[in-house]
Amino acid sequence: MNRKQFLILVVALLVLGGAGLAMFWQDIAAYRTAGSKIGGKLLPNLKIADLAQLELRDAKNRVTLVRKENHWVVQERDGYPADFKAISDFVIKLSDLKIVQADTVGESLLPRVELVEPGKGEGAGTLVELKDAGGKTLAAVVLGKKVLKKDPGNPLPSAQDGVPAARYIRVLDEKNQVVVVSDPLAAAEAQPGRWLDKDFAKIERVKTLSVESDNGWKITRDEEWGQWKFAGGGGDLDPSGAVSAVNSLGQLSFNDVVAGAKPEEEGKPVTITADTFDNLVYTVRLAKRKGSEDYLLSVNVSGEPPRERQGEKGEKAEDKERRDKDFAESRKRLELRIARDKARSAWTYVVDAKQVAPLLKPRGEMQRKPQADRKQ
Repeated sequence: MNRKQFLILVVALLVLGGAGLAMFWQDIAAYRTAGSKIGGKLLPNLKIADLAQLELRDAKNRVTLVRKENHWVVQERDGYPADFKAISDFVIKLSDLKIVQADTVGESLLPRVELVEPGKGEGAGTLVELKDAGGKTLAAVVLGKKVLKKDPGNPLPSAQDGVPAARYIRVLDEKNQVVVVSDPLAAAEAQPGRWLDKDFAKIERVKTLSVESDNGWKITRDEEWGQWKFAGGGGDLDPSGAVSAVNSLGQLSFNDVVAGAKPEEEGKPVTITADTFDNLVYTVRLAKRKGSEDYLLSVNVSGEPPRERQGEKGEKAEDKERRDKDFAESRKRLELRIARDKARSAWTYVVDAKQVAPLLKPRGEMQRKPQADRKQ
């Protein structure tokens, strides 16, 4: 090798070495860029106080939660009250999330971790947008695939492949930046029914309960803790059937609400009327939903609770004062509940068939069985 060839080789090595060194430092810089976020907040600039609208959307569903004065409503359910605690818990959790891993991912790989924006192809995640009162986006993220963690101690069949422990997320204002947070965010669903305020009418202290149907019945009791019996006689009532029916009415819950629908539109409804010891009358209408095992239910309340407590014979002055105070406080709570129930009577509810089954028993099944039949 002559001197000229040696110099050319040295120059080539320097060039290649410089390029390699440059690539090395570029990789280090990229690593530091991603690594600098690890341990930091996902949305460090989010101001919760400015939040006035929360939207969640996936490939099939959409829900819009809007703040109206001092409460939240579900826009897709005709402005039905939203569950403030569920919204608050989710937003606070989202604002406090810390990153445990960060990477830059090419667009072709986004479907694998379900981080494609809904409506833009396969592998879509759940888009979450937080906006202020003027509609300006405060933050937008796509929630992707949940990361499963093996839990040998969990006996449930659903935990065979692991339990959700983390989740992939893409912040939309940071191009193709994918992070992992140590929370699966299981509550982040785009189903409107998931965000409804489930505080339903509580029909309590029932005095008389009647079911108007082709094989209906009516039961009553003289005292709040008294024995139930068929109104007007006509058979020996099964106490367990009566208690089940009354408890079912007092523990009603719902899965969803339907805007603009009425039980009467599904066919002939069953009318249930409950008169209470508080001088209130609840009227419930039930009809099985077409093409479903669920029922549509509407509920209305009328009447006014007593304004004064009936004193007891021989009542002492100190007892009267205490009981009058308790009565006044109880009546105030009752008035608030009545106002809420009346306001929510504008909607029709979707309830599970098992919830209302004790109320839909025919009269024959409400009767006490003969002793011989009970022994079999």
